[in-house]
This record gives sequence, C-alpha cells and structure tokens, in this order.
Amino acid sequence: MYQYDNYDQAMVDQRVAQYRDQTRRFLAGELTEEQFRPLRLMNGLYMQIHAPMLRVAIPYGLMSSKQIRKIADISRRYDKGYVHFTTRQNFQLNWPELATVPDILAELASVQMHTIQTSGNCIRNTTSDQLAGINAAELEDPRPWCEIIRQWSTFHPEFAYLPRKFKIAVIGGDDDRAATQLHDIGLHLVKNTEGNIGFEVFVGGGLGRTPILGQQIRPFLEKKDLLSYLEAILRIYNQLGRRDNKYKARIKITVKEHGIEPFRELVEAEWVHIRDQLVLDDTEIKRVKNHFTEPDYDVNAVDDKSFAKAQRAEVDFARWVKQNTVEHKISGYKAVYISLKSPTAPPGDVSADQLDIIADLADQFSFAEVRSTHNQNLLLSDVKQADLYTLWCQLKSNNLATANINTLTDIICCPGLDFCGLANATSIPLAKEITDRFDDLDYLYDLGDIKIKLSGCMNGCAHQSVGHIGILGVDKKGEEWYQFTLGGSSEADAAIGQRLGRAIPKDQVVDTVAILIDVFKEQRHEDELFLSTVRRVGVDPFKERVYANN
Repeated sequence: MYQYDNYDQAMVDQRVAQYRDQTRRFLAGELTEEQFRPLRLMNGLYMQIHAPMLRVAIPYGLMSSKQIRKIADISRRYDKGYVHFTTRQNFQLNWPELATVPDILAELASVQMHTIQTSGNCIRNTTSDQLAGINAAELEDPRPWCEIIRQWSTFHPEFAYLPRKFKIAVIGGDDDRAATQLHDIGLHLVKNTEGNIGFEVFVGGGLGRTPILGQQIRPFLEKKDLLSYLEAILRIYNQLGRRDNKYKARIKITVKEHGIEPFRELVEAEWVHIRDQLVLDDTEIKRVKNHFTEPDYDVNAVDDKSFAKAQRAEVDFARWVKQNTVEHKISGYKAVYISLKSPTAPPGDVSADQLDIIADLADQFSFAEVRSTHNQNLLLSDVKQADLYTLWCQLKSNNLATANINTLTDIICCPGLDFCGLANATSIPLAKEITDRFDDLDYLYDLGDIKIKLSGCMNGCAHQSVGHIGILGVDKKGEEWYQFTLGGSSEADAAIGQRLGRAIPKDQVVDTVAILIDVFKEQRHEDELFLSTVRRVGVDPFKERVYANN
C-alpha cells in the first residue's frame, strides 16, 4: 500500500496544527459558528443530533493492521468504543467531543491517516473495488490510479470550492463493485482495439434527491491523459455548475440540463488547451505503481485435504466458505469478507475490541492488510485456503463470522434519526427488525442475492435508489413513512429502482418486505435471482400484493 513520503507527512501534520488553532479560537469565542463551520467541514467534522461526527478518509478502502489498531485505540479513548464504516469505504466516529478532535487528527496523522476533504464542496475520497489487485478478471490493478488521483486532487487550489461535493471511483475490469456509474466521474480500465489499456470515462452520476446514472463521455482515454481530462471536466463543471441552489448543484444536474453532447464538446475544447501541460509520464506512473507490489505469496499453497475435511465436518464453516469467501487470482488463496451485519449490531458498526482482533488476524493470515467495502463490510484479501478454518474459528468466537454476504440481511443502512440531523425517519431499528424476521440462513441462501438498501432521508446515504429493494424514510405530518422501490442496481447492470407505490407506514415495513419476498418466490424461475425476476415480470405483481387490502 502507499506509504507517505516526507511531503505527505508534513502536509498532514500542518493541517492538524492549523485545525488545532482554529478549534482553540472557536472555543475561545474568537471565531463565530458561521466562521468555524466551513473550517470544521474541511476537516470532516459534522454536527449531528447528539454529538459531532468525524469522518475519516480511507483511500480506496486500504488499511494496514497498524492503522486498524490505531482506529480501535482512538474509538476507546475519544469515542464510545466502536466505529461505523460507510459506503464510500471511509469510517466515522459518532461521539467525539469537539475539543478533542485536534488530538484525534494528530493520532490519525501518526499512522498516515486524515480527515482532509471528507466533507465540503471538494473532491472527496476516491473509491475502488475491494478486490482490486487480487481479481483475476481485472485488466489492471486500479489502486495506483486512485492514488494518482488522490495526490492530484488533495488541496487542488482550483477545486477547493466547487458548486457541490465531487466523487470519483475507479475499477479495473467489467465487474463493478464500486458503483462507478453513480459517481460524478466513473473510470473503467478498458482495452481498445489496438490492445492498449486506458480508461472509459463516465460523468454525471449521482444519487440523493435526483438519482441519475452516469453517461459515457469518452470511450477511451490514454493513461497519460488521465489527470488533464479530469481537470477539463472539473473546470467545465466549475464554470457551469449551479451555485444558486444546492439541490441542483451536482454535476449530474449540470450534465442533464446541458445534455451530454454539448457538455462533452465543452470538455474536449477545454482539454485541448491543457492536455500538454499535465501529462502523466511513465516515470510518475511507475513511481506510484511501485507502492502496490504483490505480497510474498506461497507458491506452494494448495487445497489441502484438511480444508475439504473441515467443510464436511462443520456445516456452519462450509456455509461461511461459500458465502463469505471469493476466488483469488493466486491458486490456494481466498479473499475473505468479514460481515459487519451481525444481528446484534447496526449495519457497518464494529467495536474497538473487534478491530483489535481483526488487526491480529490480518497480521496472522493476510499480510497485515484490511480493506473496507462499498457494502459496509471488511475484507481480508490474501488468506490461504489451508488457514480458513482457523480464521473462521477466531472470527466466530468474536461475532465476526455472520455468513450473510450478498443475502437479504446484508443490508446497507444509514444512521437515520438515531444519529443524523438531516434524517426524516429511523433506519437502524428497521434494519434489525428485517434481520430478525429473516434469521434462517438456509432460507436466505435459497433466496440468493438480494440487496436491501435503507435510507432515512432523501440524501440517500444508503443508496436506496439502486437497491434491489430500496426503502426510503419520509416524514408525513410528524409520522415516519417509507417509500419502496424495486429493481435497482449499482453494479455493471446499473439501474434506478422503480417506485412501488404510495408510502408504507413504519409498522408495516417489515411485513411489506416479507410480501415482496413471497411474490418473488411465486414468480421466479428455477434458481432465478430477485433482480432478474423483477426485471422480467415488472413491479405490478409486487404492487398488487402489497396494496391488495388498502
């Protein structure tokens, strides 16, 4: 993984000192709340219902075991002993005291972490596929390109005050585990007809109040032109983006209002003027790629007899292997998902004690590396198959072996009214009720891949617009109601879900999910997945059943 050089460390340390003085001045009454607000937001600090919330960047989701231990230590000393992982591969502290935030930033800086540009109208943390570098199907590891973008965009003077926040995601092949078409810019590594690898570029995606899928702006971009083309897009957005209405300020609205063809023409014209001034040469690309070398894999690792025997002997272990592990490009290795969707904890939450355990397991089994995922889970990327049973036993003893990845209970869920000052409705309690209702693992496995995404307001932090089943909390005269959508997807077959009908009262939400599943079971062909069934039969059979008695 990328290691800070002296410049990186100095930059982060200077930001800590700067923010420490800003906080001191605010607490001393020398800065007003209005003056302090943009300063704290530049450092990832939000004011929520009960306490401040601090968002910490995890570039492309990659963490060392040392960083994991530091996160655990910070959560014990400055928070309530747990953290929350987000859909943008970051993590959040929900209970820090305002006066201690500079100390937290200093602790983070000691392990090469920060909160810079995790909020505000700037270029946010660049995300990627959690299987980057270990997926045999990818053309190329996208993480070096994420790092190049990170170094280019951090403190970029021209893009510090954009019309609205700006998000970029990069993937290395056809499989999209990073929701790239829902980003302001999505980058896919592709191969052209001459056999050269470059980027397919999408622009104008986004969720929230107006969910829109990104559109292709350029089918192939040479690697050397990556930063100049990104800069051209940002410049045109900076010029055209709406600043009179924050709900219309995202680039998705800019592209929609002007049209993709006129927008493309403006970008291409701007690019002509700057492309020769910002060329990525082979030396710079190699410099960054050298930080992403492969670990020392055991070339003799094989599927030994003990692995197969353990699966025959332990039904729960066999289930976990099937559900929570995926193929690795190196024979004899697996990538292992650690589900943060236990029935006993809110989705995405993990305790300090569990983080320490995960750090130890990463050291023991996965080259001291942990990754966060778009779906609010964690990943150990390089585990020998021969070690899987021992790993599973330790995860199980620490409530980290829930075998529900990509099932109905692997719910993406925002904090809702329990924490967020923007929320209209609760989400965490409903996620638990759904999980409690569908607690039979064999039943879940029979249903197959079903992605439920549950948000407490129109901001859509849980991406409900692209859930196979999307649930959105709305306020009706002080009461909590929920709108359902069906058939969405954030993957390569990206689609915005279709509205089911009128909103459902809170006490009927879990029953409504059960009705949707019953209709799916009746309508599905043999082994057909939920999304395929919805797309084949449409929403009408589901709608008729849900509203049959109303």
